[in-house]
Parts: sequence; structure tokens; C-alpha cells
Amino acid sequence: MSKQFFGTDGIRGAVGQYPITADFMLKLGWAAGRVFAETDCGTHVLIGKDTRVSGYMFESALEAGLVAAGARVTLLGPMPTPAVAMLTRSQKASAGIVISASHNLFSDNGIKFFNADGGKLSDEVELQIEAQLGQPMETVPSAELGKATRLSDAPGRYVEFCKNTFPAALSLRGLKLVVDCAHGATYQVAPQVFAELGASVVEVGAEPDGFNINEGVGSTSPATLQEKVLSEQADAGIAFDGDGDRVQCVAADGSVVDGDELLFIIAMDRMRRGGIVEGVVGTQMTNLGMEQGLA
Repeated sequence: MSKQFFGTDGIRGAVGQYPITADFMLKLGWAAGRVFAETDCGTHVLIGKDTRVSGYMFESALEAGLVAAGARVTLLGPMPTPAVAMLTRSQKASAGIVISASHNLFSDNGIKFFNADGGKLSDEVELQIEAQLGQPMETVPSAELGKATRLSDAPGRYVEFCKNTFPAALSLRGLKLVVDCAHGATYQVAPQVFAELGASVVEVGAEPDGFNINEGVGSTSPATLQEKVLSEQADAGIAFDGDGDRVQCVAADGSVVDGDELLFIIAMDRMRRGGIVEGVVGTQMTNLGMEQGLA
């Protein structure tokens, strides 16, 4: 059976055009809550989002639908997509939801679900949710209604998680880094992570207003980062996209470090430190040079 709404990366489209509407999100939250309750998924769901103005509307709609189905909801606020996956695991939640359209402009939005392990929902569960969408919405009895709370220290938890992935013997002291947050979901965490690891941080794209996400900044607009690295005489620059699940790096001379180079650098550094590298996952665009260089 083919899926009507779920694509390879959730549900995405223009805000106000079906299915990216408040009424659909209300029904989607309810349908997901019903499916999670009827399967082994459980009924505790985390919701995170990026900084798009429409995210607040969709957060409220999803929350209402989930609660109407009897689910317990934890609201994370603006958080990077990887943070929602991590917190879904660490909070022992049943599922996680991200409200984002990634690198698109503010006029788009979307929904992505995570399972309890922080991975993608199975096709089977997505099909069950779509089937439930076709049923009339019925609210559970008042005594069975869910409840929504906020995890106020969510950014701090993710900052500590990121810092703990950094080798204990290393420090960023003495380095000047430009960090471009795309006016998106990383604005509360990325600059703090690098600063607490010792770097002098120059922030770019860290003033979201709901409308400026990915607008001339972030990983899809590397020229902004290149110019700032050169003007600040920084050692390097790091740019994220709107939901913080992709990165673009710039060297001190203003040149872009592409994805293959970045994967190669990380893998080689790990091997030099005695770490085990059983394989490196690239993309269809990964070139033969990286494969030969790591052989």
C-alpha cells in the first residue's frame, strides 16, 4: 500500500496549503496518538521545532490532538532535529516529532516523526497513522486525557551531550570560530557548545524572528560565512541549516570544505587517535577520491 502523506522525510509543504494546515495537524496528532497507544510505541511524545513563525501554530495543534488521544506530551521548544532524536531516547519517550522544513524558507513547514530509539518511524507505523487519519476524531474521556508539559532545560541537556562527544584531551582554546545558525534551531545551542569548549565565537544568523530562517544565511548560503571568516580573520567557520541536521564548513582562507573532505578529515582523525573505523557512510555524490584516501 502506498502512502498518501508521508514522504521519504516526513510530511512537508507550503504553510496554509493542505496538508500543512492547522486542522490537519490537529488530526495528525490525534491519529498518531491513537496509533502509538494501540501499538507497543507507548503514549509519551516529545515535540520540538525550528524557529518558523508557523511552528507555534502547528505545535499547539499537534499537542491538542495528541492530548485528545490520551498521550502525554513534552514540549521542547526550538531545538535542532538531532537534539529531538537524542532527547527522545534519553527521556525514554515513545516517539518524537520535529516541526520543520529544514533548509527551506519560512513559508514552508513540515513534520518528521522519530521512534523511541530516535530513528525513522517504520513504514508500517506511518501507514497505520494514515489509516487512522481516515477515521472520525473522537476525544478520550476526560479522566483519560493526556497532559502537556515543557522541558525547560532541553537546550542545556543537548549542549552537554554535544560537549561529551568531544575528545577529553582536546580544547578549542585559542581558536576563533564563526558559527552561522541560519536564524534557525541551533541558535540556542551551537554557539554555546563551541564557546564552552574554549573557542572564541563570532555568531551569525543567531537572531531568529520567525521569518528570517535560512534567508541569506546558513549552510545553503555559504558566501555569508566565507565573508565573515575572512573579515574576522577567524580560524574556521561552521554553518548549519534551519533545523540543524546539516553543516557546511569554511577554512581560514575562505574556501568551502565540502562534505567529502569533512568526512575524510573526521575519519582520518579518528584512526590517528586509535579509534575503530569500520566504515564511513557517504552519499551518492561521494567521490572516489575519499574512498581511495581511506583505503
